[in-house]
Amino acid sequence: MFVTTAGRTNEKMIEEAKNVALELKIPYIPRNKRSIEDLQRVVGSGCIVVGKDRLELFGQENLSPFFFHPNSSMFRIKRLQNGGSDTLVEAAKLERGMSFLDCTLGLASDAIVASHVVGSSGLAVGIEAQKYLAYLVTIGLSKWDSGNEEMNISMRQIKVFHENSLEYLKKVPSESFDCVYLDPMFEKKITESDGIKALDSFALHDDVTEELMEEARRVSIRRVVMKDHYLSHRFERFGFEVNIRKTAKFHFGVIEKKA
Repeated sequence: MFVTTAGRTNEKMIEEAKNVALELKIPYIPRNKRSIEDLQRVVGSGCIVVGKDRLELFGQENLSPFFFHPNSSMFRIKRLQNGGSDTLVEAAKLERGMSFLDCTLGLASDAIVASHVVGSSGLAVGIEAQKYLAYLVTIGLSKWDSGNEEMNISMRQIKVFHENSLEYLKKVPSESFDCVYLDPMFEKKITESDGIKALDSFALHDDVTEELMEEARRVSIRRVVMKDHYLSHRFERFGFEVNIRKTAKFHFGVIEKKA
């Protein structure tokens, strides 16, 4: 991985690119009017491109970049503000002041919604195993202006950790989070947006294991929630009670913590 700048660059972008490279401990390579494809061919890796308003992450074999955008969380929060409902909020039974651990952060859409609901008196934490994805999302959450002040606050409140979710869970004391949330890569493919397709090329496709589920149950206070394809075998395998939605391609499964 290396860092460069957008094609039309300036001294500010160059300085920022050098700082990103220093922080991530990867090389900075001047753009010098070369295409991203040419630079990747010479270096033999993916890259992070520093632009005027955002960072873009390019895979070596993928010229469609990933960049942070709050995606569905924007209209989901607006719906909640207008008195509507949200399927994750209902499945996790989220309330103000609760703590929420997202073990598969990705684009952070679910974590943003959860952060909005639990509020400043609660806690929203996201774990992302892919180093560069975690970095871009962390920067995005801290800088993106949604035009909605409540949503901006919700994004800023999320604490992001770059770590394997199982290793993180192992270090956390029992009953640390009201809800532990899992959103693994689906066993069955769903037609996706370009942004999600770009994310898929970077995401680590670790499966849900018995050990991970055991740790998730231990760390949860109230429940473990998993989002998965409606045909997934994981729900039955791990004993989730499924909230079936007749027209939806994915369902939420819930394991309530036994007293």
